[in-house]
Amino acid sequence: MLEIVSAGGLIMLPIIVCSIVALAIIAERFINLRKDKILPNNLVADVWRMASTKQLTDEKVREIQQESALGRILAAGLLSRGQDREGMKESIEEVGHHVVHDLSRNLNALGTIAAVTPLIGLLGTVVGMISVFTNITTVGVGNPAQLAGGISQALVTTAGGLMVAIPSLMFYRFFRGKVDELVVDMEKESLKLVDVLQKRQVKSRATT
Repeated sequence: MLEIVSAGGLIMLPIIVCSIVALAIIAERFINLRKDKILPNNLVADVWRMASTKQLTDEKVREIQQESALGRILAAGLLSRGQDREGMKESIEEVGHHVVHDLSRNLNALGTIAAVTPLIGLLGTVVGMISVFTNITTVGVGNPAQLAGGISQALVTTAGGLMVAIPSLMFYRFFRGKVDELVVDMEKESLKLVDVLQKRQVKSRATT
């Protein structure tokens, strides 16, 4: 393996660095995009239970806000529960944009790696072919050993770039889809809370 990497020359160094960074991002995103961490089970039901029993203090709202991404969004709605439906939705959407940004953290870097590594491999191919033609100009084509180094560099760097780019692109698409799915689920949960709180406000006004 080391012989193959060394055959690629210096161009393999940025490809190797990109592969390490891509692996780190993929591992980090698998850990931090777990559904149970982003959307805890029964959180909306628990919030509604606390609200209906008047246990939903400001301190409790802060705890909910710090527990999960969904908690941050629900806390925005709870802190604006004195407003009308549109006001609550605006508060939730404003915080939601920040949450989506956090969920997408490092994905642009992963997408960049997927796009750049084939180009680095192509650069290695060009450099390798230049070396081949330089050797042909110098010693002719009579000695294949003189040409092997440049051809090897051209092939290894291209393969190396593709080997990093293909899984990086696959995981980039996978995580993008996962973020979109989580965002839709959070929107549904937050709208449930808005509807419940608005109905409660209407009932409280009707009884006064």
